[in-house]
Amino acid sequence: MNAQVQQDHPRERAHDIVLFGATGFVGALTAEYLAAHAPAGCRWALAGRDLAKLERLRERLAAVDPACAALPLLRADASDARAVRELAASTRVLATTVGPYVWYGAELVAACAEAGTDYVDLTGEPEFVDRMYVEHDARARETGARIVHACGFDSIPADLGAYFTVGQLPEGVPLRVDGFMRSNALFSGGTLASALTALGRGPQTAAAARARRLHEPRLLGRRARGPVGAPRFSRETGAWALPLPTLDPRIVARSAAALERYGPDFRYRHYASVKHLPVAVGGAAAVGATAALAQVPAARRWLMGRWEPGRGPDAERRARSWFTVRFVGEGGGRRVLTEVSGGDPGYGETAKMLAESALCLAYDALPQAAGQLTTATAMGGALIARLQKAGIAFRVADVR
Repeated sequence: MNAQVQQDHPRERAHDIVLFGATGFVGALTAEYLAAHAPAGCRWALAGRDLAKLERLRERLAAVDPACAALPLLRADASDARAVRELAASTRVLATTVGPYVWYGAELVAACAEAGTDYVDLTGEPEFVDRMYVEHDARARETGARIVHACGFDSIPADLGAYFTVGQLPEGVPLRVDGFMRSNALFSGGTLASALTALGRGPQTAAAARARRLHEPRLLGRRARGPVGAPRFSRETGAWALPLPTLDPRIVARSAAALERYGPDFRYRHYASVKHLPVAVGGAAAVGATAALAQVPAARRWLMGRWEPGRGPDAERRARSWFTVRFVGEGGGRRVLTEVSGGDPGYGETAKMLAESALCLAYDALPQAAGQLTTATAMGGALIARLQKAGIAFRVADVR
């Protein structure tokens, strides 16, 4: 533990950060990161529904830093509204890794919005994000809570990568940014459960998006879009580009709608970058087949049973994993290529991103904002600086 924390907190609570779901696969990695990097004096706590598992995790953390032997352990179940309200009221920032969020996240968001507590999660579920906007954005604005979803690989590289790219382009002109993602990483049972849940809830996802459009103020005099692109060969990356129908483009478009710096007319498209055509075709077929199977409850349960939540790739496999997102940005006669890159995206780097997001909200000087926000609108350059210091690269590769 290194730097001293600020002491001028606007509201005094028992904890600065509470990590909920700390004993899950990514939760434990996040706890280990906080144990190694939380600043001196940071009052953080572990929370979850199984006290015995929390105690075993605390023992492991104490082997890394003896000070962790005194970490508070808070028992709460995500479905227990009273316990969740007490948890939210006890801390300045609540970070949660418990998904699928559409099943286990709503009470936490409600409690944080009501208590004026900042909230970060790892969701990649569009339905959940839209529902939480409709149900809790207004109250969070009243209490000053910052509700920031998708603070992991979904969607920090895309959101802050686009934000970084826009910063290299002229102001006041239409801008176009495309992101191309490559990785060799594996996924865990929890990630699979969240993905299959989202894929299997098409009608609910569409309904949540419609409800959000009715509640969300219209953007006047500007446009910000995140359409799904078409498959194509990308000359900029020398690879096949397959559109990724993830949460990322929606998050980037919401950042663009909120920030004038993205110009009067902004468009972002998000792709997987695949070198060889047979691999691209096979990957597209596999995604289509998985999406189709996810519509059948029995098939979805079978797929989830293949990888149980709480398990994931071992440390050796994670150490070999990497990701790169290459961005091509154009506008005002200028063209830039930028890149965000790091190690294991789904676990090591996701834990880092979530932890640094929580620390950023707790301690950094940030824009005055409240309600449902994105990482770019809530934290922007402050979080980029933290991630760069933590080993995730943001760089300009070329300018023309």
